[in-house]
Amino acid sequence: MIVGVAIASILDNSAFVILPLLACALGLIATVIGLPFVRSKNFTDPMIPMRNGMIVTTVLVIIGLYFLITQTVQSINLYYASLVGVFSSLLIFVITLYYTASSYRPVNSISEASESGPGVNIISGFSVALESTVLPILVIVFALGGGFFFGEQFALEHAGKISPQLGGIYGTAVATMGMLAVAGVILSMDGFGPIVDNAGGMAEMSGADKSLRDRIDLFDAAGNTTKALTKGYALSSAGLAALILFQAYLIDLTHISPDILTVESIVINLIDYKIIIALFIGGLLPYAFASFAIRAVGKTAFEVVAEVRRQFKEKPGILKGTESPDYGKAIDISTIAAQKEMIIPGLLPVVVPLIVGVVLGPFAVGAFLLSATVSGTLLAFLMNTGGAAWDNAKKNIETGKFGGKGSEAHKAAVVGDTLGDPFKDTAGPALHVLVKLINTISLTFIPLFLLFA
Repeated sequence: MIVGVAIASILDNSAFVILPLLACALGLIATVIGLPFVRSKNFTDPMIPMRNGMIVTTVLVIIGLYFLITQTVQSINLYYASLVGVFSSLLIFVITLYYTASSYRPVNSISEASESGPGVNIISGFSVALESTVLPILVIVFALGGGFFFGEQFALEHAGKISPQLGGIYGTAVATMGMLAVAGVILSMDGFGPIVDNAGGMAEMSGADKSLRDRIDLFDAAGNTTKALTKGYALSSAGLAALILFQAYLIDLTHISPDILTVESIVINLIDYKIIIALFIGGLLPYAFASFAIRAVGKTAFEVVAEVRRQFKEKPGILKGTESPDYGKAIDISTIAAQKEMIIPGLLPVVVPLIVGVVLGPFAVGAFLLSATVSGTLLAFLMNTGGAAWDNAKKNIETGKFGGKGSEAHKAAVVGDTLGDPFKDTAGPALHVLVKLINTISLTFIPLFLLFA
């Protein structure tokens, strides 16, 4: 919408500003229509009905975007840009499914490696995590390049009025919009994961029949996959959106100081020492943030374990079923730590951009944002997909493969899953929030940066 303001003022068409809102509304309508297709009789894989709903929703979005874009902003090239985003979201869906579902090579390789012990499980899992960053980044590159290309073609439709660079930036924004148009069905899949996970916990705690637990385990494994799919999708859209926010940051610089800067004149000088310093700080920030987040999980887990051991010691009847444990104490430890331990990580994305902008200047902030976006997106994919692969490798063994539950392979896989949990449930998902937040903070404080420039 920020980028659309610049084009709307040139072409006198406010539709360029509200197009993202209309596209989101279209996506929600398509999701509601697609929901009835998320059901199937006698299916053996829970992913099948969810996949059907995804297909129906995506087809409706593709059709709807054609009429929406051609009737409001009247450009077939911007429609093509939106298709780039839609197909990118599908590619991310397929890639994440491949790396996290137990029926494919990556998860099976971790399960097989577990037969050699925890160390080999960690090595194999981390290898998969590193590998899983390649294809999603290529998809983001495809979306960025494709969106920019069709944006340039859109600029040529209005020869002389809109610069190719501004048109390309808007084309990339429209591609991001296309990717976000299917957010409703993706978020529904995200809700599926915790529901079936808790259902599995209830079945186990209630001592339900093994046949029931086995059926729920199938859903639980699918839930892990859908959670990973959602995080992969969220990261891709966040990475692309952050790049748009970065471009919007540069455009806002021209709005605030039009006598000095234009969109075409903005250049970040890579041999300027301030720019190089900002690049290093930006690349470092996601790693520092992830370090604090993972450390918080480890520290809190230690406190919970100590509390559980204390209760077992003071109330031996807990293990015999004659005494009730104090659940509230363990919950208090987790709740307090969730707020206390995240104070420093929460301050980092707010304080660091301000320091960079005040000390190094507005152009250094641009370099900082670009570096942090690239670094944070790569690290987040590594943690999210790798963590889910470790988790599903354990569940894969629990189905009876590679020795089954209680085997040495299963014990090794539990170690890998313990490492993967803070990766996929804490640091990884938080990184895409970090990337968006630093861009938003920087946009907000442009006048401050220019004041100290």
